[in-house]
Amino acid sequence: MTTIALATIIPFLGLFALFIVLGFYGKYWRRGNLNDTHEWSLAGRKLGTTLVFFLLGADIYTAYTFVAIPSGVFAKGSLYFFAIPYVALAFGVALVTMPRLWALAKEKGYITASDFIKDRFGSTTLAVLIAITGIVSLLPYIALQIVGMQSVLIVMLSGITNSHTVQEISLLVAFVILAAFTYTSGLRGATLTAVLKDILIWITVIAVIIVVPLSISGGFGTAFRDVKPSYVTVPNSLITGYATLVLGSALALYLYPHAINGVLSSETVHKLRKSTALLPLYGIGLAIMALMGILIYAVPPAMNFLSHFPESSRGILVVPSLILYTMPPWFTGIALLGIFIGGLVPAAIMAMSQANLLTRNIIKEIRPNTSASSETRITKISSTVFKFVALGFVFTIPATYAISLQLLGGILITQILPAVFFGLYIKSLRKEALIAGLLVGISSGIFMLEYTNHFGALVSSLFNIPIFGSLYIAVVALSFNLAISFGGSTIMNKKERRMKILSER
Repeated sequence: MTTIALATIIPFLGLFALFIVLGFYGKYWRRGNLNDTHEWSLAGRKLGTTLVFFLLGADIYTAYTFVAIPSGVFAKGSLYFFAIPYVALAFGVALVTMPRLWALAKEKGYITASDFIKDRFGSTTLAVLIAITGIVSLLPYIALQIVGMQSVLIVMLSGITNSHTVQEISLLVAFVILAAFTYTSGLRGATLTAVLKDILIWITVIAVIIVVPLSISGGFGTAFRDVKPSYVTVPNSLITGYATLVLGSALALYLYPHAINGVLSSETVHKLRKSTALLPLYGIGLAIMALMGILIYAVPPAMNFLSHFPESSRGILVVPSLILYTMPPWFTGIALLGIFIGGLVPAAIMAMSQANLLTRNIIKEIRPNTSASSETRITKISSTVFKFVALGFVFTIPATYAISLQLLGGILITQILPAVFFGLYIKSLRKEALIAGLLVGISSGIFMLEYTNHFGALVSSLFNIPIFGSLYIAVVALSFNLAISFGGSTIMNKKERRMKILSER
């Protein structure tokens, strides 16, 4: 174990103070009436190419991304490199769907995907179901941002007594600050802090990929020599699983409410397209961070440090440990702060998007006479509540179960695809068939996840089907969903046309 140097703590705390200042300054930046929901939630839809690039970068590439992917590579090998092609494919999906959604939202004042669904299909039931799905799928996602932040605190506090208590107090203080500036500044505060977070992450990524291989005798060659073949190539038995993980994850990314929230904040559709086209640059950083899961095997001091922790929790400590044992103390503070606020920023945006869904698409359906000011106030309060629910979630359950529920979140959010993506372009879809498809997709996905994991005994998102092999559960469930959504719509449309013909005779 190690005691963190003062030279590490000073830049960490100094930059965290800058993070706080930027968060609260957001209230005064590009002033708007923050008592209006679209001003508070979407920064008035006034963000340009560069700011949307940074916001979506912070929104999509989170602390958990930079911790979980190296963790997966460290523990399981090349299967977790699916994250690299998936992000490239995801932005192709975004360029097809998001400009269309942005244009409709701008024209009709939508703030959430459920706003669009209710208007497009004339179905409150379908809109509410999609809102609930979005809220539930994001709770474990926020929790896993906190798991990523915990990895930083574990490394920094490993040499002191009562470190677990200090970790919890540190997280609580960080979330109180986050809740305070989010409540007052809305998405403006999140955007400014996103710029700081992304700058720190990019500095870290560039420094790590240069310094770490140079500090290892033999560089990547030594690291890959010391690992199993499964770390170099995907085993034959997992090829279908790898391919469906790429496909399913790419389809799901821009269905998450926080991603849509970031998209709708763009000033114009042209600027949205440009920022989206630039976002694959983050994929380069992600690929570099994934390699950290292999490079650490060639850094004995870091491996020795990890040996002091239970095997199940070593993965999330890979990147912080590697930074700690290969970088000078002052830079370690900068890099660890980047990862730490890399969890806070997306957690803020996720909670805001949850609050929008709760207020606009559930509470307003129950209380349709809610005033605009009351809507904004409820949204702000709900956003705060969601942050602390996720924090309590992390404090009360083991990380293994948090990861299991995150897998479930990905499976759930994928099931809104027929209504949201296809609903943008295909007029023949029927609300009744979409509701049935959504419910079948969700229930089948839950069943397969529980069957595969034996209720949490083994964390896996792949389901084995004879002939096809191991497949990503979200894709299997989505195939059931699509069959019912399109098949049911076709049957209903044919029946309606037949009835129309008969009535005209």
